[in-house]
Amino acid sequence: MKLVRVESWREEIPLTRPYEIAFRRTDSVGNCFVRLVPDRGAPGLGCAAPEHHVTGETLDECEAALEPGGLDFLIGGDPRERNHLARLLEGHLPDTPAARAALDMALHDLLARHLELPLVRLLGQAHEALPTSITIGIMGVEDSLEEAEEYLGRGFRHLKIKTGRDPDEDIERIRRLHERFGKTARMRVDANQGYDAEQLARFLETTAAADLEFVEQPLPADTDLRKLPRATRDRIAADESLLSPLDALELAAPPRAAGIFNIKLMKCGGPSPALRIADIADLADIQLMWGCMDESRLSISAALHTALACPATRYLDLDGHLDLARDPAAGGFHIEQGRMMPGTEPGLGITLRD
Repeated sequence: MKLVRVESWREEIPLTRPYEIAFRRTDSVGNCFVRLVPDRGAPGLGCAAPEHHVTGETLDECEAALEPGGLDFLIGGDPRERNHLARLLEGHLPDTPAARAALDMALHDLLARHLELPLVRLLGQAHEALPTSITIGIMGVEDSLEEAEEYLGRGFRHLKIKTGRDPDEDIERIRRLHERFGKTARMRVDANQGYDAEQLARFLETTAAADLEFVEQPLPADTDLRKLPRATRDRIAADESLLSPLDALELAAPPRAAGIFNIKLMKCGGPSPALRIADIADLADIQLMWGCMDESRLSISAALHTALACPATRYLDLDGHLDLARDPAAGGFHIEQGRMMPGTEPGLGITLRD
């Protein structure tokens, strides 16, 4: 089996529910799609969702990296040698991890389709299904309560609350949400680097009654987390400070800097490097969370299949497709009462709409 053609295109997708986080407001997203066409059999599909603040690449840079004319090094390659091709991707596209992620997941999709196995089975399934959180952006208390009520009505039982703009307002929102929903939902918090160490300590102390699952990236990415108390570090999920397997090695070195790693395919470059990060976490007794950007269910499916193949996976935050006004992709997985489970179709199980 040989690759004979690469196809790519860009989609601008509005959101049904614009939202705010610590550093911006989002109303629409751009995703780049790829199709890897072999000389026989079904093609492999991939999707890139770059975020300049996280992946370091703009949408335009990602789109340019996926221009077929610049991907001639893949033509003639055998997808059964996916590890070799993944190394080529790292060498040719070092500065565009989301573009790499789209191509890497497409290679995995193509190979699993060829073998007539769901990708999660090919990778070695460790979990049948896990619950995902669903995100509430930065907004007022009453709006937060209303949105949480809606999500609980849809079956979700894990809420991720965006914080980081005003610690006092954050504390009040968490207190009110816990009062209303503390018996029916678990909460986790994502501050997107919005706190300093003193604000974090006060936030954790004053929200202790809410029994938060963890706090995601509360401090700037260049902060030395090892200066924090061990109990605090164990409750932190590293996100913007964890971009690569090399970062994972540094964070995992004793004394470990965080108790949870948040893996995003768009940050690290696809399933291949994600699995290396997962192995490091497993060896260091660090739990895994799998996150996402605002992205099609195509790349959400790739993240889910990879996540469920890793024994250290404990948390999912794979809700990035839920607020897309339209999604070019269908299939891949099911969500029932907030629990995500992969489909049984070969590969990622994704079809593209006309």
